Amino acid sequence: MSKQEMDALAKERLVDIAREWYGQMCDGLVPFIRLPTRTKQNIEYDDENEVWKYGERESTRSATSEKSAVHLLKMAYVIGFLKQQLTENRSSTLRELYYISEGWKRAKFAAQDESNLLVEDLEILTDMQREAFHLRPEEDGASIFGPLRLRESTRRGVREIHCQEDVGEAGYPIPNNVDAIEFLGHDARFVIAVETGGMYARLMENGFDEEYRAILVHLKGQPARSTRRVLRRLNESLGLPVVVFTDGDPWSYRIYASVAYGSIKSAHMSELLATPQAQFVGVQPSDISDYNLPADRLTEQDINALRAELTDPRFATDYWRHQINLQLEMKLKSEQQAFASRGLDFVTKEYLPTRLAEMGVI
Repeated sequence: MSKQEMDALAKERLVDIAREWYGQMCDGLVPFIRLPTRTKQNIEYDDENEVWKYGERESTRSATSEKSAVHLLKMAYVIGFLKQQLTENRSSTLRELYYISEGWKRAKFAAQDESNLLVEDLEILTDMQREAFHLRPEEDGASIFGPLRLRESTRRGVREIHCQEDVGEAGYPIPNNVDAIEFLGHDARFVIAVETGGMYARLMENGFDEEYRAILVHLKGQPARSTRRVLRRLNESLGLPVVVFTDGDPWSYRIYASVAYGSIKSAHMSELLATPQAQFVGVQPSDISDYNLPADRLTEQDINALRAELTDPRFATDYWRHQINLQLEMKLKSEQQAFASRGLDFVTKEYLPTRLAEMGVI
């Protein structure tokens, strides 16, 4: 589908929401929308696509209450703004959308979280990604480094890039629209997605990408959609195994879950963003004792988060139950860079090769 066709489809689906409201009022009904309940109690495993998606539980927003009426009013304003943006072939960030609402009187958003959630509502109602509305997040700094050649299309034209030879120290910055990238070739055996910038730099400096023919992807904390999308494409299009390397704490396990299983807030796009075959390489709770890693005590927040993960269907496997219960018993957490206590080369010469061999990746 061409860009013009995509823009026309996005406008049509947005306006269809308003048409639906008009039809409801013509039928003597108060305008309403129905949306899936976005909680972990309403995510179900899709066997066909091997991802977690929203189940059948729904909530209704009806203009019968002031709160819901204002929500629909805000949605109408956003639909109008996005339609105009598409017509003018312009784009904006999620942050800019929030500030634009300052001039919308009763439709002003109280916080950016509110406007972000409303955009997610529109994605669900239209079955389209926010990028189709010319909406983008702020720059997140995620990047790729490794034996991968690609072609990217930008406003300045088309260029080919080798993600080791033609990039700076940080690697190739992942663009917002990952589908504008075409993979041309690679000499890789696997992809390793790394949570922290420090560990990403360590693997680069130690030549891990060259020695093990690995494509390194810096997640930069909780990964943006574009980062998760590129991991999905590297796995799906090139057939490369994906492993995820994070800190050893409950928040980092959720980073892995968002890559492998799909996040709860974007479960309506799991088929595009999740990589079901992605494996967790560490830091495991068992590594803390096995390698005598420097560690910190779990906080009360950490403990509550781990207990919540034991009730999260995405973590309902023997592996995760064992590791989480072990961590609750130990009451310790550790960071990726704690491996430096055993020398700067330990993580690339000992830990990762051993783990990846055990997992059958190398």
